[in-house]
Order: sequence, then structure tokens, then C-alpha cells
Amino acid sequence: MASTSLIAAYAFTAVCCSSSVRVAALLLLSAETALASFAAGAQPLSAVGRARAAPPRLEVASTFQPLLGKTAAELSAAPNPPATAEHDILLRAARGETVERTPVWLMRQAGRYQPAFREYSTTIEFRKRSETPEIATELSLQPWRAFGVDGVIMFSDILTPLPALGVEFDVVRGSGPVIPAPLRTAADVAALTPLDDPESKLPFIREILGNLRKETEGRSTLLGFVGAPFTLVAYSVEGSANRHCIATKKMMTQAPEVLHAALVHYAEAIGQYACYQIECGAQSVQFFESWAHHLGAGQFAEFARPYANMAMSYVKRKHPDVPIVYYANGGSPYLDLQKEMDADIISLDWSIDMARGREILGADRLVQGNVDPTILFGDDATITGTVHANIRDAGGPGKHLLNLGHGVLQGTPESAVLAFVEAAKSAK
Repeated sequence: MASTSLIAAYAFTAVCCSSSVRVAALLLLSAETALASFAAGAQPLSAVGRARAAPPRLEVASTFQPLLGKTAAELSAAPNPPATAEHDILLRAARGETVERTPVWLMRQAGRYQPAFREYSTTIEFRKRSETPEIATELSLQPWRAFGVDGVIMFSDILTPLPALGVEFDVVRGSGPVIPAPLRTAADVAALTPLDDPESKLPFIREILGNLRKETEGRSTLLGFVGAPFTLVAYSVEGSANRHCIATKKMMTQAPEVLHAALVHYAEAIGQYACYQIECGAQSVQFFESWAHHLGAGQFAEFARPYANMAMSYVKRKHPDVPIVYYANGGSPYLDLQKEMDADIISLDWSIDMARGREILGADRLVQGNVDPTILFGDDATITGTVHANIRDAGGPGKHLLNLGHGVLQGTPESAVLAFVEAAKSAK
């Protein structure tokens, strides 16, 4: 996925305090003040109104030919999918406009299930791939050229911006991301750095998104993405993936003021970083609450939702016409709490039935999702039937954005991804 960079915009003066208790108190006061200042955010597109006049459509017949089993060199040399009347169908649907069919893309659509992707991933370490514009651009384009998806998402990781905040990380092959110096104390949080100049601290982002916008202009929708504040803070506290999120949950009960202060710092940074992606060319941005499955409803309401809303409302104030998507992995048990998120689109995970999700969120709420990724290990008839049922339960063709309810799994056949995309485009 896309290469990203985070911008920290919150300076903690408490680092100068001699008492850790006083540091914590100042951090909590700052957190409360910042939350209040972000309370009056702009309304999401779905709440503002969705009856826009569609612009004139370009009438060009599609001549797209799928490219399965190709090498990296072959995909690189292949032409981009042609310009058609549907080139911006995903963007129009995300804005709430009436569209002619259901648009489709896949989370983790650039991934190890593709042989062409593995030519890079087995020889080049992750951060070099995601922070080298030429490589990140090519990896972002591979699934678009292969399958003709309606959106191209930048290849990166939700943790990419952390070094800009003073939190270093590395990706260990076979283990995943590792943060050698986790956030554990008020002093650690106070030492976080702001990112006031993304151009100098994350120079690869503008080049990656600029490259992709040139490739996709008039042909597809360009998507950016960020990690939501709770997920990034929890990762920073744990230091690596943790089955029970123990360090973070201890902080919830033993030092909540420290956790809230970190969440404020990250929320402000994420909001600015998402805006920077838009200014670099992204036409829509998805917020990933990847660790929502660690939270109960009360914890989500206290530690995740307010800070995701803080970041998203910041974006909506600056870029009111850019659609924002919010995805909480494992958050279906408290989907009712997501109804009033400051996002234009709620992306459902695979564990809830689409019809039930629609019932909870309401017919007017824009949604995305939510096919179980393991369906892609089935035959074409199973994939097509599942996709058509999902579209039906969402309200019919053109009534939602089709996606998986999680990312594409390693080992998924390329032919299954193509069947998924074609099923979306054939639904009547």
C-alpha cells in the first residue's frame, strides 16, 4: 500500500517539569483543551447533502485486458487501463452521487499474492520499498494494471509517519513492525516531536502521490490512507503486534492521562498528514483503525472515536469536498457507535452481514465493504454469487463501494481477485 508520512503538530511543554505527576496533569489538561478545540468539525458529505449534478461523462468504450501471472517487468511495461466514462466512478460514489454501477477496489490490493509484487518484497526491505518513489509508484499501479480496479491506493504502511514524530520503527521479515523504544511514560509522550514541514521530513510522499496522480488522471481515483490515532498510539505503546494489547490497556487504567495526551498528539498529526496527502494528489483518504478488535464498546468510545473524529474533522474543515472513509477492523460489535463518525463513509469489516450493517447505520449512510477475504479462495461462481449478494444487501448496484472486509490474504489466487472485480462490474 502507499508510502506515508505523519506530521506531528502538538508540542508538549510538560517535558520541562520536574515532577512526573505534574507532567501527567499538564498532559491531561492539554488533551482536554485540544479535544474541545476540535469539537466543532465540518459535516461529512453524507450529512451535507448528496444530490449533486453529475459532470458530463466521457463516452469511451473500455478495451481493458486483464494481466494475470505477469512478471514485474511485464506489468511495468503494460499500458494503464484506458480512459472510460467510468474513470471516476469510485470518487463520484464516495461523494454520494448517483452512479451507474458499484465501484470496486480492495484493501491490500498491492500485496504478496501477486508474483510481480513478490519480486520486490523478497529482495527489498519494506521501508525501502515504501519510501522509494519509483518502487512505491510501481507497486501501487500493479493491481490496477492487472485487474482494472476502480481505485489506486498508494503503497505504504500506517506506521510510515512515526519516525517524523520521533518514534522509530523497522519491519523485521517474518515478525512485522518493531518499535525499539515504545511510549510508556508521560515523559515519552512529552518528548514526541511535531512535524511542521512534511516537505522536508517526508519528501517521498509528494513524489509518490504526484507520480500516481499523473498515471491515474482521467483514468481512475487515487486513494491515500492513514492509521487512526488509537491504532498508531497502541502500536507505539506496545512496540510490536500484541495479542492482548497489554501495555496499552494497563495505561488505560493506570495512567489514562498519558494515553489521552499521546492520542491528542497523534490525532493532530494524522489530521495534518491526511491533508498533506490530499494536497499531494490523493482524491480520497481512508482512516484505518486496524486495532479496533482490541477494544470493547466503552474503550472505543473513550480512546478511539474522539481522536479519530478529531483528525477527520480537521481534514473536513480544510478539504470539505474530499471523501473520508473510516474502517474499524473488528469494530462491528459496536457499529452503532460509528454511526456519527466524522467520516463520509463507514467501511464495514467482514464479520457483520451487510444488510445488518445497513440496518444499524441507516439507509442514508454511505458504506464500503465487506466481503470475507477467504471467499476469494472459492471458485468463480462462489465469488460472483457472494459479490452480487453483498451488492443486493447494500441496496443494489451503485449504492455502496464494494471492498473486502479486510485485506487480501497472502496466497489468494490472482484469478480470484479478477473474478471479484468483474463480478462487481457485472452486477445488475
